[in-house]
Amino acid sequence: MSIQKKYNLRNKIIPVAVTVSPVAVWLVLLIAVPLLYIFIISFCSTDAEHNIVFSFSLANYAKMFDPSLLTIYANSLAISVLTTVFCILVGYPFAYIMAFSSPFKKSMMMVFLLLPFWTNSIIRLYGWRTIIGRNGYINLALEKLGVISSPFTMLYTRGAVVLGMVYTLLPFMILPIHTVIDKLDRSYLEAASDLGAKPVKSFLHITLPLTMPGIFAGTIMVFIPSLAYFFVSDILGGGKNQLIGNVIERQFKEAFNWPFGAALSILLILITLLLVKAYMKTGGSLEELGGV
Repeated sequence: MSIQKKYNLRNKIIPVAVTVSPVAVWLVLLIAVPLLYIFIISFCSTDAEHNIVFSFSLANYAKMFDPSLLTIYANSLAISVLTTVFCILVGYPFAYIMAFSSPFKKSMMMVFLLLPFWTNSIIRLYGWRTIIGRNGYINLALEKLGVISSPFTMLYTRGAVVLGMVYTLLPFMILPIHTVIDKLDRSYLEAASDLGAKPVKSFLHITLPLTMPGIFAGTIMVFIPSLAYFFVSDILGGGKNQLIGNVIERQFKEAFNWPFGAALSILLILITLLLVKAYMKTGGSLEELGGV
């Protein structure tokens, strides 16, 4: 290789290394290393003083099939499915209307959608306690109207947990669906209209199939967190509706059984990877999923 070619190659490599290296170091230190540590200790155990013992075995993964945990898995799955379904039912119409609105209306809808994120989610969930509690605004209003004679229980139920999940995660369903609808080629809809297709038929046969990647992306971004958002279950469920996230939290904070908590965390990561793989099979891309 000539001196000139070496000089040109060096001039190309150095700027790339300078710009990419800090990001790479950041990702390695804050993502790759912690994940590797979690993966390693998931095969370990603890001694009588709760210290991690690096004696590798599959005991923690076998413990995940304990019958006492099956109820929690079933409850987590039920809440996650309900949360995802309600987010789709509420989020798709909102995203559809926003995508077909004028630029000003679209901007305002986006502001109102993201405005709650300016406040801590825990504070917002405590606000829901004052609304749906036995002495909350809903019960007081229904009693004033004569609809009910005494307060009924809404707080500390599965419905309250699903409500909190939907409220917290709804934007993560709306944003990817809106992105896909906004990029939709409107000429398809115009062609369908010219051929005599009614709006409902045009939606079912054109809009909905073409926006399925957005629905799938939103499903991933809602389903996985709803398995692990233990604080929603704690605040609105009162500890009666345990999630996988609650079990993981207890292992790290109360039981001091980090290896078992790490094994459950690896389980959630594997579920996430499987859903992402399925999403890519539908034609989606990691760039679209990460660009939401």
